[in-house]
Amino acid sequence: MQADVIVVGGGHAGCEAAYAAARLGAKVAMFTLRRDRIAHMSCNPAIGGVAKGHVVREIDALGGLMARAIDATGIQFRRLNASRGPAVRSSRAQADSSRYRQFVREEIESCTNITIVEDEVLALLVENGRLVGVRGASVGSVFAGAVILTTGTFLSGKCFVGDETFEGGRVGDAAAKGLSTSLREIGLTLGRFKTGTTPRLDTASIHWDALEPQSGDIPRPCFSFDPVRNDLPQIQCFLTYTNEKTDAIVRENLDRSPLYRGIIEGTGPRYCPSLEDKVVRFADRKRHQIFLEPEGLDTERVYPNGISTSLPKDVQDRFLHSIVGLEDVRILEYGYAVEYDYAPPTQLLPSLMTKVLPGLFLAGQINGTSGYEEAAGQGLMAGLNAVRWMAGDSPAILGRHEAYIGVLIDDLVTKGVDEPYRLFTSRAEYRLILRESNAEERLWRHAMAWGLLPEDRIARASMRDTARVELKDRLSMQRADPAMLARLGLTGRMVPGSTLESLLRRPEITLGHLFDGIDDEIALVVEESVKYAGYIEREAREIVRMSELDNYRLPDALDYLAMNGLSNEVRSKLLAVQPITLGQASRIPGVTPTSLALLRVLAHRVVSRETSEGIPELKECST
Repeated sequence: MQADVIVVGGGHAGCEAAYAAARLGAKVAMFTLRRDRIAHMSCNPAIGGVAKGHVVREIDALGGLMARAIDATGIQFRRLNASRGPAVRSSRAQADSSRYRQFVREEIESCTNITIVEDEVLALLVENGRLVGVRGASVGSVFAGAVILTTGTFLSGKCFVGDETFEGGRVGDAAAKGLSTSLREIGLTLGRFKTGTTPRLDTASIHWDALEPQSGDIPRPCFSFDPVRNDLPQIQCFLTYTNEKTDAIVRENLDRSPLYRGIIEGTGPRYCPSLEDKVVRFADRKRHQIFLEPEGLDTERVYPNGISTSLPKDVQDRFLHSIVGLEDVRILEYGYAVEYDYAPPTQLLPSLMTKVLPGLFLAGQINGTSGYEEAAGQGLMAGLNAVRWMAGDSPAILGRHEAYIGVLIDDLVTKGVDEPYRLFTSRAEYRLILRESNAEERLWRHAMAWGLLPEDRIARASMRDTARVELKDRLSMQRADPAMLARLGLTGRMVPGSTLESLLRRPEITLGHLFDGIDDEIALVVEESVKYAGYIEREAREIVRMSELDNYRLPDALDYLAMNGLSNEVRSKLLAVQPITLGQASRIPGVTPTSLALLRVLAHRVVSRETSEGIPELKECST
């Protein structure tokens, strides 16, 4: 079998990788252990959240699948941090997990450039130091110019429930056992991470009347910039809490937890800790929140968000029955932990291609991340860059000032990870520029230039962009007369002849006060840009200041170990990351401003020796 690109894995990263590569005209072979588990939600049945919602909107602006899938199959939509500033406002939606999976699978199956291969990949095929494909357990050798690994938690995956241990990437699915050996053979270093999931509960056994309801927002916030039909009933989620009795049961049984007995070796996620971790690390807290989230409209399964655990089954029974509303709950599936191999991402270029083997790309949890959204964003960029690499084009790189996807990937390849990585708005230096609302405005021209958008989508994005520009011009040119000031209650506070833009800067004035019939999405982007113009301009000036470092490309073969004046720690970190630009070097933990200045001088000297033309001017970086 011959393909252009092979994608290994059918999760959220794999689907976006295959879909991006296929949209660019590549013939894609997508390997998955089970066709019916494509885009499966292994953990919580939700998409979005703080910073994650930004990524989903960016995926949509780049032509990806995730936003349309959740808009079509969501059963509760909420706007988070609505009372706070626009930099941290994000959308989140509960999914009907079965319908979500079906939507994505149908999109993948209907794409003529994608062939789904239901098989396990055992090894990479390398000939004379060049990647030529993969070897499947059943189909044998499949050849391609590029391979994208999106293996999730399946690389040498092992599951834990109390004393029970079994191989698997998740309950009900086998582990990928052979590929780790192949990756080590080509020179990749692997580590072990751990994640976990909650028990699944029977909805009929829950005392819903005793719980606090959580309703969705009306009107519903959407992720896609194009309208997506969704006629599904919208549901409530419910809130309950652990209590001191719950904590006591957990504490009494810590010696039976595989996490605290040392059976699990991998590092777990700091920002999504297990119930055992919460009880130990936050011993002063008397209770912990649990959101009861139905997994769909046609299933009895409920996901209790907040109580991931790998305690023995009898202990899970006991602590669940101690919680208000769950006194008689029936467990359909017990919680468990998963330990798996990952590849520390400093072994990657910013294109997500490995440094040790050209043509091999990694995306998703294999890079040490957590979350569907982070995986999907990486998958899209890996699929795009695999095709560009085969065509001999420069890689497509999003800067930290351009997208949260850019922040995510730069953090991974520059700073590395020592625990499962989760994206937050606090990780972005330019949060007001990277608002969730303006993702299309920021990215649609990139997507068009890279070939990710069809003509009809380009036309709609262009129309929306024109409407935003025209509305901004109208605000700056149109002036308020005394009658308008009186209507708005601004007589004596604003002088007649003030521009509508100056009126809109007042916190109590919205675009709805000034104009009728403005599209809500366009109004939101423009209103935020006007009200926060001063802060946005400050961030823009900082971006210009920092661009000098990011535009200075370091020579390809710097001998960091031979650089006198740099500390051993800095030299070893530079050697591990091999930064492409001075800007990337500046973001490596431990590289001080003094080290950076010395690195710049030493890099100048290397280039000067190579060119014999003296100290060169700053070179524009094409990557």
